[in-house]
Amino acid sequence: MQINLEHLHYWMCAIRDSKDPMRTLDAFWRGQLTSKEWLIRELKNNKQHYKLWPNIDIHGGWVGTLASMLFQSDMYINHINSIDIDPSCEATARLMNQIEHEAGKFHAITQDMCTFRSDADIIINTSCEHITQDQFDLWKSGMPHNSLLVLQSNNYIIDEHVRPADSLEHFKEQSGINVIWAGELETQLYTRYMILGKQ
Repeated sequence: MQINLEHLHYWMCAIRDSKDPMRTLDAFWRGQLTSKEWLIRELKNNKQHYKLWPNIDIHGGWVGTLASMLFQSDMYINHINSIDIDPSCEATARLMNQIEHEAGKFHAITQDMCTFRSDADIIINTSCEHITQDQFDLWKSGMPHNSLLVLQSNNYIIDEHVRPADSLEHFKEQSGINVIWAGELETQLYTRYMILGKQ
C-alpha cells in the first residue's frame, strides 16, 4: 500500500498540531499500521458482502489513521464517519483526513460508540478490547442487521484493555455475530484477531 505525499503532509500536520503529539504517534506503531493494512486487504477480499461505493462508520476511530488509509487504498468509498469518545481526537482526525473532509467525504464525530446508531454499509470497530462485554453488547444492539461488521481485538494485556481475547475462538464467542470470515495476525507485541460478519 502506498501513502500519497499530500496525505502524508496532513498526517505530519495532524501529529504536530494534536494536543498530545506523542500519544498521537502511538497510532503509527508498526502493529497499528499493519493491523489496519490487514483489515483493508481482507475488506477488499470480501467485497461481495457490501455494495460498491459504501458508506463506512469507524467506531473508536481514534485520530483517523484507518480512515486515511482506507481513502488511499484502491477501494471505492463514498463517505467515512470516524466516531470516538475522546473529544481531543476530532480535530486531529479531521486534519489527518483534510483532503476528504474538504471534499465532504469525511466527518469526525465525538460520541460514545455505544450510543451512536449507525446505518452505514460497513461498520468497523477495532477497539473491542477497550470496552466491557456489557458495553459491547449495547453497541452491537444498535447495529443494523444488513451492515457488514468488521471487528478487531487482541490478546495484549495492558490496563486500558478491559476485554482482551485469548484466542480467535474466544473473540468469536465474545462477539456473538454470524461470522463470514475470521483470522489472526501476529505482530511483535500481540496477536490481533479480526472477524467480518453480520448480526
